[in-house]
Amino acid sequence: MNILDYAVVGVYLLGLIGFGYLLRRQDSEEDFYLGGKHLGWFPLTLSVMATQLSAISFVSAPAFVGMREGGGLQWLTFELAVPLAMVLVMFVIAPALYRAGIVSIYDFLDRRFGHSTRFLISLAFQIVRSFSTGIMVYAIALILQAVLDIPLWQSVIAVGLITLVYSTSGGMKAVVYGDAIQMALILGGIVLVTGFAVAELGGLGAALNEIDRDRLQAIDVTAFGFDGEGFGLLPMLFGGFVLYASYYGCDQSQAQRMLSARNEGDVRRVLFANGLLRFPIVILYCFAGLVVGASFVNDPSLMAQVPADKPDYMMPIYIIERLPNGVIGLLIVAMLSAAMSSLSSAVNSLAAVTAKDLNMLGLLSDQGGSEIRTARILSVVWGTAIMVLSFFAGSIAPTVVEAINKVGSALYGPVLGVFLMAILLKRRSELAANIGLLAGLALNLYFWLFVPDLFWMWWNVIGLIVTIVTGWLISILSKPVETEAVDIGSESPAIVQRYTSGMIAAFLVILVASWAAPLSF
Repeated sequence: MNILDYAVVGVYLLGLIGFGYLLRRQDSEEDFYLGGKHLGWFPLTLSVMATQLSAISFVSAPAFVGMREGGGLQWLTFELAVPLAMVLVMFVIAPALYRAGIVSIYDFLDRRFGHSTRFLISLAFQIVRSFSTGIMVYAIALILQAVLDIPLWQSVIAVGLITLVYSTSGGMKAVVYGDAIQMALILGGIVLVTGFAVAELGGLGAALNEIDRDRLQAIDVTAFGFDGEGFGLLPMLFGGFVLYASYYGCDQSQAQRMLSARNEGDVRRVLFANGLLRFPIVILYCFAGLVVGASFVNDPSLMAQVPADKPDYMMPIYIIERLPNGVIGLLIVAMLSAAMSSLSSAVNSLAAVTAKDLNMLGLLSDQGGSEIRTARILSVVWGTAIMVLSFFAGSIAPTVVEAINKVGSALYGPVLGVFLMAILLKRRSELAANIGLLAGLALNLYFWLFVPDLFWMWWNVIGLIVTIVTGWLISILSKPVETEAVDIGSESPAIVQRYTSGMIAAFLVILVASWAAPLSF
C-alpha cells in the first residue's frame, strides 16, 4: 500500500463517522432501535444482504471455493435452502413478530410463555451472536494484518472503534443506510478482484480453462454427513433450511430489520428480494474464488505466502500482491465495509435485547428520557465484548465461513423450535418451552464435543426436532399457562401463492445451476 491507498481508506472512514453524526438525532427508543419504523424495503434489503454477505463471504467463501482442501462449489448447496426458508419466515414467523409491536423479538416469547423462556433464549442469542460477530471481526482483522503488516490486536481495535462511533451515534438509521452503501462497495470490490484475476489469466476463456475441475462439483448426493463426510445434498438442504429460517426470523440482528419496516408488505418484499438475490451474488463470490485460486496455482511464489492451515489469507494476499495502488485502497474499503455492516447490526441488536432484558428484571428504568443514553452505553459494552471474543475465533473450523455457521448451528434449531411452538401450538407452557430448548441445545453440544463424525449442519435439524417433540410432550403432561394473545394473522391465498411460487422457482433455479455447474466450464 502507498499514500494513495491510505488516503482512500482514510476518507472513507471519516465519511462513515460523519454519516453517523448526521443521523445522531433520535427522539425515542423506537427511533434508535427501529429507525422510527420509517425505513423502506429497498434500503432494508440491502442492509440484510450486507450483513449476510459480509467480510465472512467476501474473504472466506472464495477461500473455501478456491483454496480450502476438500472445498469447491459444494458451498452452493447451502444456498438451496434460502428460498424455501423465506416462505416459512414470510408467512409464519415475521407476521407474528411484526404485529406484536415489539423492539426485542424475545418480548414475543415473554408474552406467549413467560419471563424465564424469554430470558433463556435471549441469553443464548447474546452469547452466540456476540461470538459469531467476533469471528467476523477476526476475519477482517486477518486482512488488515496481512495488508498493513500490523499486529492482530491493533486490527481488531481499528475495526471495532470506527464501527462503534458511527453505529452508536446514528442508531438503526445509520446501520441500515450505512449497510446500503457498504453493500454497493462489497459488490464493486468482488467484481474488481474477479476482473483482475480473469485478466491475469489471459481472459475469460483462458481463465475457465485454468480452473481446477475437481472444485466444480456443487452437489454431492453420496455424502450424508454421518461418518465424517460433509457438505452433501441432504445435510446442506435440511440443515440449511432450519438455519436460515431461524437466522432470518428468530435472530434479533436480522429480525430487528423486519420490525423496522413501514408495513408488513415491506417485510415480505425484503425477504422475497433476499431469497431471489442471494444466489447470484454467491455465484459471483464463488467464481472469484475459482479464478483467484487458479492464479495462486499458476504462481508458486504467491501460493507460498498462504499458510497451509489459513486459506482465508487467499483474497487479501492476492489484493496486496496483484492489484494496483488506489484499487488496493478501494478493496480494503470494501472489506472494511463488509465487516462493519455485520458488527454495527450486531451491536445495535445486542443492545436492544439487553436493554429490554434489564428492564424486564427491574434493573433499568425507561423513564426520564435516558433510553438513548443507555442504548449507546450498552452498544459500547457489547462492541468491546465482541472485540475481546474475536481473539478466540481462529480454531473453530478451517475457514471462518464454516466457523460462523458451525457456532450458529448449535443454537438455531432449538430457537426456531421454541418460536414455532409459541406461534403454532394452542397448548403451551413455560416449562415445556424451557425444557425443550435446553434438551435441544444440550444434545447439540454433546454432538459437538463427542460425535465429531456427525456433520454440524445436522445439528440444526436435530435441535429443532428434539425441542419441538420434547416441548409438545411436556405441554400435554403439564398445566398450560395463561398468556397474552398475540395476533399472528393470515395472508390472502393470492399473496401466499405468488410469493411461494417465486421462492420455489428460485429454489429450482439454484438446484439446476448447482447440478449443472461442472458442465458450465
